[in-house]
Order: sequence, then C-alpha cells, then structure tokens
Amino acid sequence: MLCVGNFVVFPFFPKQTLISFIVRITWVALLFGGISNLAGKNPRMRILYVIPVSLVVINIIRYISGNHILTVADFITDVAVYSLLMGMVLVKVFEEGPITSHRVVGAIVVFMLIGNLWAVIFQFIYGYTPDAFQFPATTPEHSPDPATFLYFSYTTLTTTGYGEIAPIHALPRTLANIEQLIGVLYPAILIGRLVSLVVGKRDASAGKKQ
Repeated sequence: MLCVGNFVVFPFFPKQTLISFIVRITWVALLFGGISNLAGKNPRMRILYVIPVSLVVINIIRYISGNHILTVADFITDVAVYSLLMGMVLVKVFEEGPITSHRVVGAIVVFMLIGNLWAVIFQFIYGYTPDAFQFPATTPEHSPDPATFLYFSYTTLTTTGYGEIAPIHALPRTLANIEQLIGVLYPAILIGRLVSLVVGKRDASAGKKQ
C-alpha cells in the first residue's frame, strides 16, 4: 500500500481527489487494525483510536466544505498518523520471537514512512514560507505537489541529494540535516539490532543444548 501510494498515486494522480481519499481510508483501516492488535495486550492503547477518528473527521470536513482553516489540524493529524504507524510497526519488528522476513519488511516500511513524514513537514513549511525552498527554473508556476516534496524527502533520506531542490531557510535546512542523519544511522543501527537478536537467540539455544 505504501509503495502504491508513493510511486503510483502521488506522482501520476496528484489531482485525483477520490483516489487520495481512498488511500487515506485504507490507511485508517490499517490504523484501526494495528491499534486493535496493540489494545489486545494493553487496553490503555485504545486511546490511540482518537488519531484515526480525527483523521477521518478532519478530511470529511475539508472535502465537504473546502475549508483550508483546518490545514494545521490536518498537518498535526498526518504527523500523528505517520508516527503511530512507525511505532506500531517497530513494536512488531522488535517483539520477542524468531527473526523473519516480515520483520525485515517492517523495518523497510518504517524507513519509507520516515520519508513520508518529512515530506509532509516540508510541504507544510512551504505552505507558510514559500521562499524556504529553491526549485529549478523549469518548475511550473503553480505550487509543487506532494510528489515533489516526497521526491525531495527521499533523496535527502537516502543522502542522494541531486541538488535541484534546495532548502534555503534555517528550519528546513535543519530538518534536512536531521533526516540525512536518520538515513545514515537508521539502517546501521537497525541491522545491528536485528543481527544481535539473531545471535542472542543462537547463543541461548546453544547454552540450552550444553
């Protein structure tokens, strides 16, 4: 779902409101499923249902009324949604049990969600400070779409940095530096953690046999 949204929907159907709405509804369904799973072990986690419910309510109001006053609320909800998704996946990645391909895929999903989260933040900053970014001279006169910021975020996260889009304000520059550090440290730390879990399980098994 994440790949379809990032590499198909956002780049090729940026103005298809219905498709974007369906994507968000799917995310809401995933959130409810994840929260339900966590609440089974810890009932206090049910309070997290507030996040997907808020996402649904805010988006319905925006689609019906077209009111852009809710932009800040929408941004805060998006940040909360991505943070919650990353938290839920990381819980499953590092829970007890054998290291499987699902854990590896989960770690990759979190890495991609970090790129999405930063793209949302960059776009929000641009909405209030258009001069915070420098775009190529060939960029159309209309505002860059979400796919543009997703592209910039991913090139920053992976430290590719083609350079055609550049943050020129202090805040996006700082955020870009943080994202670059995450892009470098996350794979190294995560791989090290997963390897240590595998080694720990093997050592424990060997100790039992002895």
